[in-house]
Amino acid sequence: MAARMQMALSLGWHIIIACFGVGMPAITVLAEWRGHRTGDANYALLARRWAKVMGVLFAVGAVSGTILSFEMGLLWPGLMGVYGQVIGLPFTLEGIAFFIEAIFLGIYLYAWDRLPPKVHMLTAIPVMIAGVASAFFVVTANAWMQQPTGFDMENGRVIAVDPWAAMFNPATPPQTVHMILAAFMVAGFGMASVYAVAMLRGRRDRYHRLGFLVPFAVAAVITPVQIGVGDWAAHFVADNQPVKLAAMEGIFETTEGAPLHLGGVVVDGEMRYALEVPHGLSLLAHFDPNAEVMGLNDVPEDERPPVNVVHLAFQAMVGCGFALLGLSLWLAVSWKRRRGPPESVWFWRAAALSGLLAVLALEAGWVVTEVGRQPWIVLGLLRTSEAVNPAPGLVYGFVLVAVVYAVLTVATVYVLRRLARGTPVPIAPQESDVKAYKVT
Repeated sequence: MAARMQMALSLGWHIIIACFGVGMPAITVLAEWRGHRTGDANYALLARRWAKVMGVLFAVGAVSGTILSFEMGLLWPGLMGVYGQVIGLPFTLEGIAFFIEAIFLGIYLYAWDRLPPKVHMLTAIPVMIAGVASAFFVVTANAWMQQPTGFDMENGRVIAVDPWAAMFNPATPPQTVHMILAAFMVAGFGMASVYAVAMLRGRRDRYHRLGFLVPFAVAAVITPVQIGVGDWAAHFVADNQPVKLAAMEGIFETTEGAPLHLGGVVVDGEMRYALEVPHGLSLLAHFDPNAEVMGLNDVPEDERPPVNVVHLAFQAMVGCGFALLGLSLWLAVSWKRRRGPPESVWFWRAAALSGLLAVLALEAGWVVTEVGRQPWIVLGLLRTSEAVNPAPGLVYGFVLVAVVYAVLTVATVYVLRRLARGTPVPIAPQESDVKAYKVT
């Protein structure tokens, strides 16, 4: 349990920072491009400030990512010792992508006034590609744990390893696309929520307005696509991980025409207090209202995941996703009617919470993915209890890592707040103001 808690803390913390590394470069370059195209200095000021934030978050993410790389071997030697040769390729490729991202991010940050504008924007392209590639490679390793392929077993030994087949396993397409889109949503809504708070405080100038609209628009466009991809991922789970699906919906008896549960909690092996949609789960999972859905009672008790954790996390993920969709549609309707965001204070309050909702959806989705696979660390092949380091004292490592992440959190928030306060921004900056107030 100590190893699982430490891994959950490390992954849950790092994934938030990593999302900004995936989505923020594209949003920043979009603002820079709009500044060059329109001549509006507000875009340039936003791009310069966001670029500096990118540098801070990249450095912090490098620290948390390094911790994770050590934890894979220290906490789970049973996994890496047996299957390391199978899943080593994506981690190697992720390391290469990381170094490419670091090199070109440095060029992008320090070449604002040293390169022509178009050339400077081109230096961000490797940053964007490497950020997305890093997420892709890491998630393929996790997808392999959901659908292990690319090797044979002989007398308990791994043989005939095909690392490319392992990396491009059946779970890779839906899981990687779902994660990359989630990263853009976290980055977009997270950035926009900062400016939504400023708007609530009366800062209604063009700088803050654009600071909200650019990232929010990116995230809003992606949100309905993400919901469609989430449906794709759910169908994959229904076809390939029926135990996880049963836990997600709290289904204990194998049922034809299984209902969809909205809310609810499992008590004494029974779903209670849920709003049931008759035949809803069978229809959504298999496109057939009378399709059979396997129940948890068909699985040995020691091979079932903790149902309430998985079910409530799934409900939270879906609820947050549709809340963000509603908020995005609110902006779209307002923009169509009056070419501007809603004036309602409730919109801005909801927008201020959108970043937290996106993070909550992200974390809840990963809880479903990881806890829903338990008790297996490699589905059907290796139990988590068999992969963990048997050495005593792992709880002390968990406490130490928790302290490290607490310090990292405080330090990151402190530096970002200093950045926000340390760069004065004029109400309506002109081109000359860019040089006077630029982030250097």
